[in-house]
Amino acid sequence: MVFLKRLEEACGSCGWRVHAWVLMGNHFHLLLETPQPNLVAGMKWLLGVFSQGWNRARGRQGHVFQGRYKAVPVNSSDSDTYYFRIVADYIHLNAARAGLSGGKLGKLSGYRWSSLSCYSKGKGPEWLEMDRVLRSFQLAETGRGRRAYVDWLEARASNPDGGIDQRALDALRRGWYLGEDTFRDRLLDLVDKAKGVKARKRRASECVGRDYGKLDAERLIATCGPHLGLPTDSKGLAELRKGDERKALLATLLRSRTTVGFDWIAKRLTMGHPGSVSRQVGNVKREKKKKKRIVELEKMLQCED
Repeated sequence: MVFLKRLEEACGSCGWRVHAWVLMGNHFHLLLETPQPNLVAGMKWLLGVFSQGWNRARGRQGHVFQGRYKAVPVNSSDSDTYYFRIVADYIHLNAARAGLSGGKLGKLSGYRWSSLSCYSKGKGPEWLEMDRVLRSFQLAETGRGRRAYVDWLEARASNPDGGIDQRALDALRRGWYLGEDTFRDRLLDLVDKAKGVKARKRRASECVGRDYGKLDAERLIATCGPHLGLPTDSKGLAELRKGDERKALLATLLRSRTTVGFDWIAKRLTMGHPGSVSRQVGNVKREKKKKKRIVELEKMLQCED
């Protein structure tokens, strides 16, 4: 498979270590460790070389994968393995969520475009390291441990109630990092060091991601507001009903694509109490017609990316 060959070359030249991977129809996920600060350069090479070859072979142009890649730092320390585990699970359960394997559709480990098949067989490419995932689950780094891990995922794939819990999904979709506050502080210290700023004591509420989240949110409002027939300024939004359906649609996008919370959304879109915003977002996700409108907006945003 060409993509895996290119990934192997990227791992070899960049020193990357892959702990879990899955390739889907229009995107992929990697649980990737980068001993050297070369993620941007490596991804640029991987996506560029693969896309060029793919397009050349098919006489086409443009992006091969859906949108730009997103990288989220994950705490992998032995003292805080929760987030490392949920990322590995999220990746390996992708095929089940997409209705491609698992349960009545056949074994999840039978999906060939996933590292879970390697965990099941006990062998894989040199660039795939399975021990770290097993250790995060406190499983033996042996055949017995691998089988226990695969059985655990097979059971979850066959039972809708055994999928990724909502807390984990929310963290994966909105967070700029995955870990506890101490992990966040270490990342912020690295940012300060790279900028040549002396590391400082941080307040519990301080978070770089919130600033970036607001910038992303403002860009999204400026892009989607006009498509929904909404004004983008606070004064114009205040003249509309707090429960305006278009506001609810925009709030749903803000929650799924940025790190801003209900408090910020309620104030920025003049929607009243944050609890009311939460309920309206829930209604959007439950109603078929509104969900369809969200899908349309998502496609529009992907084209603009």
